[in-house]
Amino acid sequence: MSTEALLQRPRRLRRTAALRALTREISLSPAHLIYPLFVHEGEDDQIISTMPGVLRYSLAGLQKRVGEARALGVMSIVLFGVPDHKDAQGTGAYAEEGIVQRAIRAIRAAYADITIIADTCLCEYTDHGHCGPMTKVGGELSVDNDAALALLAQTAVSQARAGADVVAPSAMMDGQVGAIRSALDAANFGQVPIMSYAVKYASGYYGPFREAAGSTPSFGDRASYQMDPAGGYREALREARLDAEQGADYLMVKPGLPYLDVIRVIRDAFDLPLIAYNVSGEYAMVKAAVQAGMLDERRTVLETMIAFRRAGADAIMTYHALDVAGWLQGS
Repeated sequence: MSTEALLQRPRRLRRTAALRALTREISLSPAHLIYPLFVHEGEDDQIISTMPGVLRYSLAGLQKRVGEARALGVMSIVLFGVPDHKDAQGTGAYAEEGIVQRAIRAIRAAYADITIIADTCLCEYTDHGHCGPMTKVGGELSVDNDAALALLAQTAVSQARAGADVVAPSAMMDGQVGAIRSALDAANFGQVPIMSYAVKYASGYYGPFREAAGSTPSFGDRASYQMDPAGGYREALREARLDAEQGADYLMVKPGLPYLDVIRVIRDAFDLPLIAYNVSGEYAMVKAAVQAGMLDERRTVLETMIAFRRAGADAIMTYHALDVAGWLQGS
């Protein structure tokens, strides 16, 4: 083809950084980021070997880290508790003096403008590591779904009472959003929204998190309540629809990178705000590749964040949050 016939030259619009920025469709800012934080009952911050740069924070260390996030423009955090005591009912999840409840109060006292999201689950608090009390079904132990609902609702109310702005049920129990919505409303917390882990897969990408939170099941796995990775779009749409009908204010897809297609399907089907969770295994893989000299961390992570936004995520829950915010601010 003669170059004289090339009227359309897309490269013209990519010639300089300013031209590329002029017509970008996808934006990314610190306001799009939710920073996950682990808090434990000890006095010292603890290293998590599988997640470089991520710590289990003491209450004092947590306050300091939230201040650092705030200074970078990351104004939303999600809290995961690591209690000293665990039992079959997960009582630490809904104790008024539970570790997350104390952490919420400490952060709220220090930073009135931070959005505090409380992970609402039982697995970190049960001695068996599952997301609710156990019962026997057909001779095998299984999570008692409806007994778990009552405890998850109690947990959400205790978190709201402590000052959480948002509760985020992650147990994948049938009916959990409806039970929590009813309990919050009855306790005069009708203003507290629910961020539903609506589409949460039984994933191999959770390994580092389970070390961080001490939530590895002592037997079996969570495949009977978390979603089948091969379940397809119909299952994802059904789970999201049920949570939306029960009163979810946000929907989430977890993990993020292996399910970008699912994020797009949920985005196209629902008008609720949509969160992508860039989970611990995704984070750890990038960190390992960077340490091995295989990847440029900044370029790779920013590209990943853009991928979530392009797929349709309104916000991204990510352990990279502070690095991303710093890069976006040029620091």
